[in-house]
Formats: sequence, C-alpha cells, structure tokens
Amino acid sequence: MSETIFSKILDGEIPSHKVYEDDAVYAFLDISQVTKGHTLLIPKKASANIFETDSETMQHIGAALPKVANAIKAAFNPDGLNIIQNNGEYADQSVFHLHFHLLPRYENDIDGFGYKWETHEDQIDDKQKAQIAKEIVAQFE
Repeated sequence: MSETIFSKILDGEIPSHKVYEDDAVYAFLDISQVTKGHTLLIPKKASANIFETDSETMQHIGAALPKVANAIKAAFNPDGLNIIQNNGEYADQSVFHLHFHLLPRYENDIDGFGYKWETHEDQIDDKQKAQIAKEIVAQFE
C-alpha cells in the first residue's frame, strides 16, 4: 500500500490533534472540522478500504468507536452523531487508508453537512428484494 497522509500522521511526520490511541488504532481531529469535534478513527495497520481490511483490525475499530463517540458526547453533548466510512472514489473516499468519520451533530447549528437519502421501497417489490438478498447470501457459501 502506498504512503498516505494518515501513515505520515501515524509516523509523526505530520502533526495531528490526538484524541485517542491504543496499540491498534489512532483517533484525531479532522483538519476540516465539518462540525465541532469532527474526529477520524484509523487503524494503525493500514488497508485501503473495508474490502481489504482483516477481521482482527475491524474488531479493534469496533471496540474503539464507542469509546471515541462517548468521549465526544461527554465533551460537547451533541444532539446526535454520524459515523461515516467511505470506500472507493465513487463513494467519496479521498484518503486510501481505512478511516471512520465521527461527526457530532448539533440541533441549532448550521454546519453545512447533510445527506441526500432517497428511498425506493415503492419501486422495488418483495420479489426483487428476495432476489437481491439471495445474491448477497450466495457470497457466504
């Protein structure tokens, strides 16, 4: 895997504002601060995306995410929190080192962040859903 800005942060070549660290993960403030407390959580064992990440690394991430989320909650008492993880350029991934964005959300704050989420339940019937599920389940066999 090629060197990324995150590997340079882990190596201490680029400074960061650390909020949490253990043997497997590192969490630091995102430079953009889309919302107050916007934090990134990255594994120390680099992989480009979730498709290339081993289960042991994901277990460490899974253990660290609630710790960091609860620290943000205790520090700033946000009204909500988005956790976002992008995979591939088409999904808006810009740094190809697996990372999770923790974005605190504040009720009366215009932060410039939002989703456009359109549902299609009226266009995809149960027969089509069953086929979609069958195609995914087949990948586990």
